[in-house]
This record gives sequence, structure tokens and C-alpha cells, in this order.
Amino acid sequence: MQEVLARVYRDDSGAAHICERLIDLDEGMQEWRYRHVKMVERIIGERSGTGGSTGASYLRNTLFSPMFPDLWAVRGRL
Repeated sequence: MQEVLARVYRDDSGAAHICERLIDLDEGMQEWRYRHVKMVERIIGERSGTGGSTGASYLRNTLFSPMFPDLWAVRGRL
């Protein structure tokens, strides 16, 4: 997948632009996750979350999980 994405960045500026917008979306989602963690910490602290999750600690573990890891990996090589 990363080789295909690298070719896209090299050879197709329109598709590369879309890839960059997906990176923007990913960054926005990570920011939203951070704000969500902070809200949960304020409201329920370290108590269990909905659905039996561990609450804020579970959410903290998701902060740096990108939606598009292959795009991030390719951008790091460009």
C-alpha cells in the first residue's frame, strides 16, 4: 500500500492533494480525541466508561492511533 501511495504522491498531484486532505482529517480527529479525553477526565475522572471501558485511560491509549497510518508513513519518507 505504501508503495502505491508513494507513486501517487510522485505522479498524480490531484490524488496527492486528496491524500493531504485525508491527513488533515486525521489530524483533526486526533485533536478531537484529545479534547474528548480532557472532557471525560473532567466529568468522570478515572471511573469506568460506557460499555465497560476503562474510561479516560482507554481513551488516552487511542490518542496517537492514526486513521491513515500508511499515509503518515509515506509522508515521512518524502
